[in-house]
Amino acid sequence: MRSGWWCGGVGWGTGVPVLRWGRGGGGGVRESGLLGGGFVGFRVVGERVCGGARGNPCPVRAVLGGRGTGGLCGECARLDRMHSVAADALADDPRVYRVYLAWFGPGMVKVGITREERGAARLLEQGAVVFSWLGRGPLMAARRAEELVRVALGVPDRIPYAEKRRVRAGLPGVVERGDEVRRTHARVAALDGWPESLERLEFAAVDHGGVFGLDGLPPAGAVVRELVEGGCVAGRILAVAGPDLHLATGRGEGPGGVVVLDTRLMVGWELVGVRREGEREGERDGDEEGEGVEGSGGGISVPLVEVRGGGVQGGLF
Repeated sequence: MRSGWWCGGVGWGTGVPVLRWGRGGGGGVRESGLLGGGFVGFRVVGERVCGGARGNPCPVRAVLGGRGTGGLCGECARLDRMHSVAADALADDPRVYRVYLAWFGPGMVKVGITREERGAARLLEQGAVVFSWLGRGPLMAARRAEELVRVALGVPDRIPYAEKRRVRAGLPGVVERGDEVRRTHARVAALDGWPESLERLEFAAVDHGGVFGLDGLPPAGAVVRELVEGGCVAGRILAVAGPDLHLATGRGEGPGGVVVLDTRLMVGWELVGVRREGEREGERDGDEEGEGVEGSGGGISVPLVEVRGGGVQGGLF
């Protein structure tokens, strides 16, 4: 049984980003705030282990590879999907669902559904810069509406994270990005075949640019490919969008200067904190020894991939 802290990724349930943490040996759970301008610093320990699904521990404590973003072994992933909305196995679900349009950058609008009780959490988790609701009602009606929009208008239901990251720096202004969602919303309203049991909702754009910290965001030079045992990630937080941390590592403007870390890669690893440059032991404000997120002055020693299609780099610095 591991006794250190391990990460559960970014949580957006309260509308602001936090890193979720658990501790081996029944040590409970904690959350660390992710404020812009703050620091994240950790070192990877041991092996990456499946954390189990739906509150159940992995029966074999399967060891995972470093590049996967699911954080689950094959068996636990199947169990998790069996009970997910995406599996379409919950036709009698009595809860109310909402259909939405989400915008991630110019030409990047997608359609999706989420439980009404979750509010905008699903949109924040995906890194949607702008969104608007389309309708609300039963699950299967929401699914039919989602498919109608996808087929009739060619609006996808998925956009790769690599594409989202590529355009986050230098996005157009609030009005312009809201206009693209408004135009698509109007095209949806003109479609025939809308499910009768699904209530239509008027256009009302919600912009997350300020929540994510995207104003003035510099382009990222590289993305973390994977975490490895003994590797370190440390830097100042520039933005948090969906699961992604945009970090200034203090290494200039080229690849390795601004690095994106998909926090889903952190899930399953035991992580220990590192101090920022020049910080003496005992100077941290209330952090427990061994907790996975603490101050760091910058630095990356895990494999990176250049954002602009360059080759894979090894551990840097």
